[in-house]
Amino acid sequence: MSVQHWTFLIVGLSFALYLYIAWRSRAGSTSEFYVSGSTVHPVHNGMATAADWMSAASFISMAGIISFMGRDGGVYLMGWTGGYVLLALLLAPYLRKFGKFTVPNFVGDRYYSQFARVVAVLCAIMISFTYVAGQMRGVGIVFARFLEVDITMGVIIGTGIVFCYAVFGGMKGITYTQVAQYCVLIFAYMVPAIFIAIMMTGHVIPQLGFGGTLNDGSGQHLLDKLDGLSTELGFAAYTAGVRPTIDVAAITMALMVGTAGLPHVIVRFYTVPSVKAARSSAFWAILFIALLYSTAPAVAAFARTNLLGTVNNASYAEVPDWFTNWEKTGLITYNDKNGDGRIQYYNDQNKDPAFQAKATAEGWQGNELTIDRDIMVLANPEIAQLPNWVIGLVAAGALAAALSTAAGLLLVISTAFAHDFVKCWVKPNITEKGELNCARIAAGVAVAVAAYFGINPPGFVAQVVAFAFGLAAASFFPAIIMGVFQKRMNREGAVSGMVVGIVFTAAYIIWFKFIHPEQNNDAHWWFGISPEGIGSVGMLLNFVVAQVVAKFTAPPPADVQEIVEHIRFPKELRSK
Repeated sequence: MSVQHWTFLIVGLSFALYLYIAWRSRAGSTSEFYVSGSTVHPVHNGMATAADWMSAASFISMAGIISFMGRDGGVYLMGWTGGYVLLALLLAPYLRKFGKFTVPNFVGDRYYSQFARVVAVLCAIMISFTYVAGQMRGVGIVFARFLEVDITMGVIIGTGIVFCYAVFGGMKGITYTQVAQYCVLIFAYMVPAIFIAIMMTGHVIPQLGFGGTLNDGSGQHLLDKLDGLSTELGFAAYTAGVRPTIDVAAITMALMVGTAGLPHVIVRFYTVPSVKAARSSAFWAILFIALLYSTAPAVAAFARTNLLGTVNNASYAEVPDWFTNWEKTGLITYNDKNGDGRIQYYNDQNKDPAFQAKATAEGWQGNELTIDRDIMVLANPEIAQLPNWVIGLVAAGALAAALSTAAGLLLVISTAFAHDFVKCWVKPNITEKGELNCARIAAGVAVAVAAYFGINPPGFVAQVVAFAFGLAAASFFPAIIMGVFQKRMNREGAVSGMVVGIVFTAAYIIWFKFIHPEQNNDAHWWFGISPEGIGSVGMLLNFVVAQVVAKFTAPPPADVQEIVEHIRFPKELRSK
């Protein structure tokens, strides 16, 4: 069968499974809609958390970034991996013990303020909309290639699927759907990685192939080969880093602490029946996440090596089918600048005199190939000429990754609006049925807005997701940390910190991404920190402002301080 037929079959079967699960486990109460009735088994919750966590940015874009940026792209891997460990060990058990299943609920109760709750609701909605834009973009990319539609139609199709199982299933439907989606996405990620590792290095385990020698008889290590290919074309050596050290540290920090402030991940720890189960599910989630994250660098190196070896200086008239297939989507473009009918792919921004002399001698007149880095994982099986069923499987896995996270984010938006805004502030006496309907309406509206941002995203998938992490780092992380570990932190300090942190971070991102994108480089960044890493500065501002304001305002009431004691210590160990 053709690639398209395999894709229709595998994607169709997987979607039918998701919708069936969502229908069978649909929510019948607000408890089931918000936290699945707190009855999910830790292993199942670990799988669902992994699917929720490993979004289109993890499945599609992370390896693509590493593939193009080399060592510098590793900041995403380090930040996201370390961030989940930070969340699981430092915050998850305390938040589960607190018993409130949304971050705005925690903020509102811990800081004894409806205004604090509203600020947290606005932060949650802003973070979630930014994050979900990346997921919808990932969905559009997959459909654009494998269903032969444009990205706009791909986003619309994906939006309809998400609407069905997020709006009607709620957290209960989403949880068990995500268990199935994890199985699909991890199988789809590992199968081609194993195939290509065997083909290129003879190793069955991709991680070993990443550090192994090529089986082409040269005896050369994969990374040495990739370094040579990169430098020959004017790029930095694959294993070298060119990004400023301060920016690497800032991005890593923003991604780590942003993870601990992501509302759609935090809420997963409320779907299990106890604090002990929350700790257990955190362990399983880390294990399931590690399977993909430890494989991503190998996938990136395989993809980059195959790409450079396939298209550079190739005759355009003889390019393989995968190239023309992706060219139809507009995600690969070729411009024959010197008219020789061959593809010159190189770094035409390299100012080294020796390299410029080489380019002149070769008759190059500028880079002729533009590749969207978000296609690398999806195109990798085609470039390596794997069987068509593997290519269709990867499409299904990418959609599972994007849609699972999108559903979780849309649920956060609907919950923040219906529970934390309407029930807790606007209409406290609303019935359970009315609140459930309100949540579903909010989810429907959120789906439509998410579709718009998916069609008009502010950047490539992982970059957009990094912005969301920065916003979470600058707003929720300090408020949660101080709420759990500092009895003296009051509402005035927490609210002031959140507002300053998220406003500063959002303004910085908007300035360099939308108002003055031509200045988006290290020559203009403050302190050499990019928009992807500025959330770490926003976090520090949040902490400083909160501490200063809290010092000069009244301490929290005694009962609130007792809540902190209750969260952190067993009864027999609390201070008298």
